[in-house]
Amino acid sequence: MSLIQIAWRNFCHRSLSSALTTLSLALGVGLVVLVLSIFGIISEAFTRNASVGYNLVVGPKGSALQLTLNSVYYLSQPIENLPFTEYMEFFGQPERAEMVREYGGDPALGERDGIYADYMGGGFAIPLALGDYFGEFRVVGTTPDFFEKLRHGPDVDEPFTFAQGRALTEFSVENSYFEAVLGSRVASDMGKRAGDEFFPTHGDPEGEGHGQGFKIVGVLDPTGTPNDRAAFVNLEGFYLLENHAKPLVGDEVIVEPSDWKQRDPAHKPLVIPQREVTSILIRNGNLMFAPGMQNTINEGLQSQAAAPVGEIAKLMSAIVGPLLKALLAITLITCVVAAVGVLVAIYNSMNDRRRDIAVMRALGARRETVTAVILAESLIIAFVGGALGWFLAHFAIWCSSGYIEAQTGVQVSLFTTSTYEVAILPLVVALALFAGFLPAWSAYRTDVGSNLSA
Repeated sequence: MSLIQIAWRNFCHRSLSSALTTLSLALGVGLVVLVLSIFGIISEAFTRNASVGYNLVVGPKGSALQLTLNSVYYLSQPIENLPFTEYMEFFGQPERAEMVREYGGDPALGERDGIYADYMGGGFAIPLALGDYFGEFRVVGTTPDFFEKLRHGPDVDEPFTFAQGRALTEFSVENSYFEAVLGSRVASDMGKRAGDEFFPTHGDPEGEGHGQGFKIVGVLDPTGTPNDRAAFVNLEGFYLLENHAKPLVGDEVIVEPSDWKQRDPAHKPLVIPQREVTSILIRNGNLMFAPGMQNTINEGLQSQAAAPVGEIAKLMSAIVGPLLKALLAITLITCVVAAVGVLVAIYNSMNDRRRDIAVMRALGARRETVTAVILAESLIIAFVGGALGWFLAHFAIWCSSGYIEAQTGVQVSLFTTSTYEVAILPLVVALALFAGFLPAWSAYRTDVGSNLSA
């Protein structure tokens, strides 16, 4: 009979004690694996969602991290607003002239290229306007370019697709300027679908409701990004809501917008001086121009440009890094406590086993053989408890995989492992082996004669 078989028979012979020791070890390991796995899921969600199809976010001066969290993740509160003219600085003279013609404003705005136009190199600039809510979810005013030009997915190459309906348009005969697209989670939680109407609230989920509603023309397929948690409305319709127009200064030169009466005589678009944006999503056609553009914007007095990937990396380093160290320290402490439990359980059983050990010695077993059996029993508890704990933790995560994917966009399977948890089982085995040396030494020193005669 091999040493492992003897150790296994000892394990089974004291079934209740062995089972309780193994279960306590499994619960400790499972808790550690669960915490590290959740930490890995959160880290992956933040890191992956920072790669969002644009390389810069432009907003008012203030905290670059707050700007990123607000514009990319729809968290935090907007810093302030930027005048619409700052958004126009990313376009060449023809596009600026068209904006003046369409919206109305100072004709001089359309007579020159924007300050940052040379940096764009065939890229795009997409405005965002925030401040309203639909239930607990952010309402995001934007343009059709948001759905046409942005991409998502692991390689940031997947276009937006729709579970229902279509993307919003700047103007339609049936809905005027008031079209909306809901993220998948918004539609699910709020019980809305294409064809329904919703009314945003101003400034707060419990704020005063706007009298003007938006017709839902599309519901996005799940993307695993913060866009699942947003309600997108046409920027023109957002401007036309109550209290969304910036007051005009009396001495401004303004040319009235053209053709608006042919579109919708009941709703006159805001002129450029009345318009503001919360932030601007920028994608440089040539990414080599991005650092120069970022520096130029940041040197100005009005705006700042933040790189989402860089800001999230700073967040992970400043906050998540120390948190990871704390989790790893807790992991080590938990594993040590589990090893001590193994030591206590085996050592306390030694008094009941001294006669068995003496019989083994009398039958010719060497001291080293008896020691090896005790160490093997300790390893069996470590392997069974560690494997059971790992399985229980991943089974719990797998049972919650649908919820995790809906909340974070991270897909998890039964065998999805985080970076650090692969070291837990070897650590538990090593500590259990170390813990087994004390009872093994006790077995090694067992006196044959006195225990056989007892």
